[in-house]
Amino acid sequence: MDNRLHNIFFHTHTISGIVISVLLYVIFFAGSFSFFRDEIVNWERNHSITSTEDITMDYDAAMQSLDEKYDLHGRDIAIGKYYIERRVGVNLGASKDSLASDQAKESHFFYLDTETHETAKYEESYTLGEFLYRLHFFAQIPYPAGYYLSGFTAFFFLFAILTGVLVHWNKIVSNFYTFRPWAKLKTIWTDAHTALGTIGLPFQFVYAVTGAFFMLQALLVAPSVFVFYDGDQGKLYEELGYSEPEIEYGYQALEKPMSINELVARTRTQWIDFDIHHLHIFNYGDANMHVSVEGITRKDVKFTGPGKMVFNASTGEVVDEVDPFMRASYLEGVKNSLYRLHYGDYGGYGLRIISFGLGLLSCFVILSGVMIWLVARNKKHIPEKKRRFNEWVVNIYLAICLGMYPITALTFIAVKVIQPTGMSFLYSFYFIGWLVIAAFFTWKKDIAFTNKYSLLSGGILGLIIPVVNGVVTGNWFWLTFMNQQFGFFLVDTLWIAAGVISLFAVRQINKKKRDQLGEQNGQASRKKRQKISVNHQPVTTEV
Repeated sequence: MDNRLHNIFFHTHTISGIVISVLLYVIFFAGSFSFFRDEIVNWERNHSITSTEDITMDYDAAMQSLDEKYDLHGRDIAIGKYYIERRVGVNLGASKDSLASDQAKESHFFYLDTETHETAKYEESYTLGEFLYRLHFFAQIPYPAGYYLSGFTAFFFLFAILTGVLVHWNKIVSNFYTFRPWAKLKTIWTDAHTALGTIGLPFQFVYAVTGAFFMLQALLVAPSVFVFYDGDQGKLYEELGYSEPEIEYGYQALEKPMSINELVARTRTQWIDFDIHHLHIFNYGDANMHVSVEGITRKDVKFTGPGKMVFNASTGEVVDEVDPFMRASYLEGVKNSLYRLHYGDYGGYGLRIISFGLGLLSCFVILSGVMIWLVARNKKHIPEKKRRFNEWVVNIYLAICLGMYPITALTFIAVKVIQPTGMSFLYSFYFIGWLVIAAFFTWKKDIAFTNKYSLLSGGILGLIIPVVNGVVTGNWFWLTFMNQQFGFFLVDTLWIAAGVISLFAVRQINKKKRDQLGEQNGQASRKKRQKISVNHQPVTTEV
């Protein structure tokens, strides 16, 4: 590569990285915890459940309980298990019966506890796990601005990855094995940025591609709506498999419907190693009532295998079937593969722990890139005013980014002490606390102070989290391990590991500072002794 192309790619890589750096840090930091979204939710609620995507509940009893509360006749009902937790999402459509009451013609969405059949609204069911999961694609910003912001951040991150590889291509292998901890500051940051960036390169590439796809797919498919579907968005979604079929309403009561439990049991018997995660009931209580049982093959059996069986509820006849063990269509294969790759849920806890570490490693790569940018511009030939401005920008940047660590740890403690929390509490506590911490670090105007005390406070709070959990719930981490409550155990031990590593890093920072101070004092002492020895040299006179 000639110098002109190298300079173009280098400056493009630098500019694109700096522009998205804060947003990208938030995405990776919150996204790292999102790998354990379900474990955090169950840890917060103190729900010990089996780790499965399968809905296990008494459907008939649940429908009877909901019918007493919402009058289900004539409604389309969708039950979905979106995450591995005890609650499932329930969407009740408006009744199609023309004689239905005004209340029955209202739509509802809520969560249903599969054991107690208690219902709760979305805001009441909001948890810290859900908060961090949604923070990693900026869902707290009103739709669609937050989604598009995270999508374009992922897109520009992909651009930064490609230009970074092109810049370092000729020396990518040799630079990977080069680390000079005793060199000048810019060299240390450059070596760390290159080596750790190379380690996390496949991980970062996968998440840049899949993240951009998920958040920008609406923009990607929008032109095709007008080109291929004459503006009919519904037809596009139908072909993509995102819409449900329309089942005509019969306007006649169903005398004796088939048991939903029986229909689900027939599906389980038909397909072994198949987890049912969605149930759609069309025209509940009507003569033309249908039940669609949907799911996917278990990940240890087949990487992606969506299946569906649709029954006529009056006769029990199968009217439609998609065999999950047959070869999936190209569209289904692509959609499900991208979901599997992004969520990292196909390799068990081991893969998610590795992904968690690589996510935090990516945060360090982002920080080191910004520090390279700062050190490279802290030269004597650069005007003092411009250097102060650069330091001010990086100081704010680090205050925002590193402030996430202590406030996240503090929120884990808060949701254990204060129960239940809900959306309003989490929004207020997290964002106001983050603002206060970031403002304090910005006011200090000391990058070394921000780095040290964000690690120190986050580390101490991280070690307190399992203690608070043990005191409040009695679920001490050694007991959860012995009781095979591995979700609880994982959350506690992750924070213990993070706390120990953080405090070790602070110890190394203090040790290096003491060594530097000792070396400076030693140099000053040597200079002083040399000066004294010169001043006290004997004077000789020639005779």
